Amino acid sequence: MRGTLGPQLLPGNLATAATVELPEGPPVADSLESLANSTLGGLALGGLALGDADLRNQEPALNPEVEVGRSQPTATPANTSRLRDFVVLSKPRIAVMSLLVVAAGYAVGRTAGLNVAPFWPSLLGIGLVAVASSVLNQWLERETDGLMRRTERRPLPTGRISSGEALLYGGVCLALGLGVLLARVNLATAAWSLATCVLYVAVYTPLKRKIPLATTVGAIPGALPPVLGWLAAGRPADWGALALFAILFLWQFPHFLAIAWMYRDDYERAGLKMLPTSRPIPGVTGWMAVAYALALIPASLLPAGVGLAGGLYQVAALVLGVWYLAQSVAFARREDTASARKLLRVSLVYLPVLLAVLVYDHYRLLDWGR
Repeated sequence: MRGTLGPQLLPGNLATAATVELPEGPPVADSLESLANSTLGGLALGGLALGDADLRNQEPALNPEVEVGRSQPTATPANTSRLRDFVVLSKPRIAVMSLLVVAAGYAVGRTAGLNVAPFWPSLLGIGLVAVASSVLNQWLERETDGLMRRTERRPLPTGRISSGEALLYGGVCLALGLGVLLARVNLATAAWSLATCVLYVAVYTPLKRKIPLATTVGAIPGALPPVLGWLAAGRPADWGALALFAILFLWQFPHFLAIAWMYRDDYERAGLKMLPTSRPIPGVTGWMAVAYALALIPASLLPAGVGLAGGLYQVAALVLGVWYLAQSVAFARREDTASARKLLRVSLVYLPVLLAVLVYDHYRLLDWGR
């Protein structure tokens, strides 16, 4: 079957859909979303991973009876509620994915019992900042989104929400989120949340049109959610925070390179200078994924090294890391859509399982609950 690759966890800017050969079965985006939703509530973090590299647009569902790849009419204001449009603009899946990682960072940051008093205000404030980041990103890219098949039906390109309304909505969410964090959590969490938003919206988003290193820049805000949780728990920006940051930072690259491989033609059509290009040098993209997956193995052991977890976590990190590396090698050797899709699926399982084991072993190490 010929279909289109036109689907955040993250985490956007994929261009007009490219036609590629796909096996018979459900659309790629549907199958990946199903897998993500079955993994700790969808902790895929395509939205985490570079924010706007989310796997599926959060828009009114396409008619499942229409052939994949066929153009469909844009929803009209008469049958699309304003409330739904603002929900779509907020990218709730990406916000939830980010908050799951924030929660993991908060849990690991606790050392003397699980104090939930600042926990809920932390999730509220950081969640509002995440929504603001998504809205402001779409506001900046509203014209580009209108040219791309996977994003042309979003509220801003279709005019269902005006540019001014989106800018106001994003600004209000950012102000409210920072206000909650300042009033109910702490200054450090508010400051780093603002930094995350600025890096993503004001630095990474415009940089995508200029240099391929935008991928690396985007991985910085993508790796900060667990650090925000750590800071919200009252911990300083120390070696523990660095360990969490390193895991998320390195995990993103094989994950994103797999996505970018499948949509490389779309990126080029949009004028985005992202890796890989539509005509990549054979082997380079795959072996880049291998290099980052290899570096992730020792990085994933850092939490045990700084006393956040014990032997159980170390074993899990090694097993998961070798699995991630093996699939990266398989992608490097083949560099095709099938191997990229398998690597993406492994990445969707790797991170939530690793964080779940980390939190469990942290509690076990501290002997809580006895």
